Formats: sequence, structure tokens, C-alpha cells
Amino acid sequence: MEYITLNNGINCPVVGIGTFMLSPADAENSVREALKMGCSLVDTANAYVNERAVGRGIRESGLSRGQVFLSTKLWPSEYENPNAVDETLERLGVDYVDLLYIHQPAGNWLAGYRQLEKAYREGKAKSIGISNFEGKYIAELESKWEIAPQFIQVEAHPYFTQTGLRRTLDQYGIRLMSWYPLGHGDKSLMSEPLFAELGRKYGKSPAQVILRWHTQMGFVVIPGSRNVDHIRDNLDILDFTLTGEEMARIAALDKGERYYHRTDEQLVQFALWKPEFEKR
Repeated sequence: MEYITLNNGINCPVVGIGTFMLSPADAENSVREALKMGCSLVDTANAYVNERAVGRGIRESGLSRGQVFLSTKLWPSEYENPNAVDETLERLGVDYVDLLYIHQPAGNWLAGYRQLEKAYREGKAKSIGISNFEGKYIAELESKWEIAPQFIQVEAHPYFTQTGLRRTLDQYGIRLMSWYPLGHGDKSLMSEPLFAELGRKYGKSPAQVILRWHTQMGFVVIPGSRNVDHIRDNLDILDFTLTGEEMARIAALDKGERYYHRTDEQLVQFALWKPEFEKR
């Protein structure tokens, strides 16, 4: 495994497994099997309503708590719940998480960030992050945080490399964790001739080439899957290195175009929606 060092000195694996859109049963199975394959980074969220399942998967893997870098996110309707962090830890069945995010810049997100800072000071979160905070939102938070975040989780892929955002991140040593790392399965991205060419050279699939590009960009990548073979392939990306020339050719594919376009109306709805957490 390869690691990056965060701005607080903690090391984080560069590739792991995400659990977005996985049912509890699938999340439990995928997390357990990924960890058995050597994965050590797991990402979930209140909103995925599979935190209990992720906790079960970790325990079933046979790994100790210290061998797993565990990431989750508070949902906006939880930002003003003073027990949100403890309830999240209880669902996961852990005493701390390695990374705790606020999920969206919705509702009273500053109250949510203050919860992160409190959890960090108390050792309940070893690092903290912001998810989907771009543009004006990170600019506002930058003037209000007491502890700078270690991570931001945003859409990133070869068609959308977050060039502008990364200038802000670099000032503070904030690392980027990619979602939609394969362009939400967009066929035009996956069928780019360049990725097929590089795949033939290195004996990898186009998806594996793209995931390796992420890690060489300094991003952390968390592809999710319920298919054990796909999970294995997604983790098998660290035995080759793209050259500087190849990275430059991939950079030329950047269109500055994202797949997901969030609206202000959606942010209002996010703050109102309450996840139906999995029962014990």
C-alpha cells in the first residue's frame, strides 16, 4: 500500500473502498472482502444508511481497529444534534474514526464543522474534512475554521481535475479524496483511446489506469463495488507508475466539466432530509 501524509502528520492509504449506494448487506460483504484483500481504507456516511453494516464488515475482516482507516460523514440534519458524533461512532461500533466529514454545505454547516473540531480535540476523530465544499463555501469556511481540515471530498476525474480548487487546498495542505473517480461510469471517458493504450502497455484495464492517475495526482480514491472481482481490480493499481509524459497526456483530456450539478434547492432539501438509520 502507498500512503499520503496529512497536514496533521497522520498517514492515509491512497486507495480504499467506498460504500455509496451499497445496501447494508452489500456494504458489509464488500468491506469485509476488501479488507481481506489488503485494503485498509473504508469510506461511508450517515446518508448511506449502512454505517452499522460497515462496522460489521470491519469486525468480520479479522483486522484490528488500528489497521483500518475509517472515514464517515455527518449529514446536514445532524449538524445541530449535539450527540451526532457519539451516535455515529455507536452505529459503527468504534471509539473513534480516522476521518470525519461534514457532508454538504447545507443547513447550519458551521455548527457541523464546530462538531468536527470538537471531535478532533476529544480524539473521537483523528482527522476532519469537508465534502462538496467548493467555491464560495470553502472561501467562507476558510475565514471561520479554528482547525483547518485535512481532507476535502469532491468530484474529480480526468475530465474534471479541480484545478482551481487545488490552488486553495495547496495553501493549507488539504488533501483531495475523489468521488466519481471513473466519471460515474461515463462511456466516453472509459473508452478514451489513451487509457486503452496505456492499459495495453501496463497490462491493466482503462479503469485501473484512471485510478492510478488519481493516486499519482496526489488524490485518494475510494471506488465502490458490490462485485468482489471489481473490488480486487480496483485495489490492484499500485504495481505500475505512469510516466511524466503520460500524466501530461492525461492532463490534456481535462474539460473542466463535472457530471453532478448540485442546486441551491437541493441544499435546502438536504438540510430537511433525515436518514433512516439501520436498526441494530
